[in-house]
Amino acid sequence: MPLPTVQRRLDALHQQSRIAAGSLIVTVFGDAVLPRGGAVWLGSLIALMQTLGLNERLVRTSVFRLVKDEWLQTETQGRRANYHLTATGQRRFEDASRHIYAAQAPTWDHQWRMVMLVGEMDTRKREALRRALRWQGFGELSPSNFVHPGADLQESLNALRSEGLAEFLPKLLPLMARNPLSGPSANDSALVQNAWNLELLAQDYSDFLSSYAPLLTELDDLDGEAAFVARTLMIHDFRRILLRDPELPAELLPTKWPGQQARDLCRFLYRGLLGASEAYLDQQLQLASGEVPEVSAPLSQRFA
Repeated sequence: MPLPTVQRRLDALHQQSRIAAGSLIVTVFGDAVLPRGGAVWLGSLIALMQTLGLNERLVRTSVFRLVKDEWLQTETQGRRANYHLTATGQRRFEDASRHIYAAQAPTWDHQWRMVMLVGEMDTRKREALRRALRWQGFGELSPSNFVHPGADLQESLNALRSEGLAEFLPKLLPLMARNPLSGPSANDSALVQNAWNLELLAQDYSDFLSSYAPLLTELDDLDGEAAFVARTLMIHDFRRILLRDPELPAELLPTKWPGQQARDLCRFLYRGLLGASEAYLDQQLQLASGEVPEVSAPLSQRFA
């Protein structure tokens, strides 16, 4: 039986009008499956996802969609099938992992990365572009100008290509700009205020803290299954916030910014959940052959 904090997070997940099952499966692949070679037997995945409240039919449907969207691909072995991340899917999560499992936000080189839309684009396509760049952390200065403090512009364009938006690339102009003044200026601050809704992002981080801080007193009482569920939900929630966070330099953030505090809590809880959850995965995670894939790299290095 899950302890109160874990049960509350499960209840909150299932109270959503539509559970993003595919996104939750991607979290499990990135956090638990990828370090073990990136492949899992479908039956094993179904069992893991049932601990998170997803039934077999929903898992199968979601996996089918992830294959169609080129996140996953299948490899049959007799009557069984393994699923593993495609090269594109693996790159997507490895890119995200550099931010999710970092001990702190990267330092700023005082240069702004910009993506400008040059030429006309219909409303539907413009919205698809805006949404894709927003999920990379870009802020919107205008309908044709997007900005980020530290993105790798080439990787950002590659991500658009991976999302099926390659047709947009000829109309995009990537640029880098530096404020000639030494140190952050009022203009930098004004740009931040125009491009991002920091109040909403701060509230998301504060909600994360209030949701998971009670778990600090429950760590010693969690069995392996509950530890796996808690670890997955925590990384899932943190990932969804962080992917919208431009990771602005501290000098451009409001005072008492809760982002680093949320990262510190996530790091401490992750390490506390790691032993029990990995022991559980040793028992539950299998390949189609029945083999239990081993961890290829020490997970203790995450958040280092």
